[in-house]
Amino acid sequence: MVRQLGELENAIMTRVWQWNRPVTVREVLLDLRSEREIAYTTVMTVLDKLHRKGWLRRERVGRAYRYEPVSSREAYTAALMNDAWATGDNPAAALVHFFGLMSPEQREALRDALRVAALFPTDPAAPDSPERGAENGAENGAESGPESEPESGPDTGETGSGPAR
Repeated sequence: MVRQLGELENAIMTRVWQWNRPVTVREVLLDLRSEREIAYTTVMTVLDKLHRKGWLRRERVGRAYRYEPVSSREAYTAALMNDAWATGDNPAAALVHFFGLMSPEQREALRDALRVAALFPTDPAAPDSPERGAENGAENGAESGPESEPESGPDTGETGSGPAR
């Protein structure tokens, strides 16, 4: 049952993102019924649950609510992955198995994401962070001074010509 509820949540969230506008329970219900038999109260319950989880905001319009997403599909996917990862006793083993399930294209996308994530360290005091790198430029082999190039912006996804970390 838990897996089915998760699939229904995903199906509903997919519609909300695709439609890119506030939606009602009835609209979602009618669209879902093209694929499966489902009750109005089930859709209403799942939309309410997604609202309580913080994934949807809602506004009362007459006697009904209109729901719209709070964040992007990517943020939702990341949260689902984090929740799944947190449920295991051995997160490292879970990651190894997860990586084993990935296609070569997905592994390449993961490498790209890790390169981009390296541009934004979570701990500013970490040895590899740009803030520490500026303090320890000579120690890390980085150039300093006016002739050094500025860091590339976050939208480029490039980490420069140095070795990957």
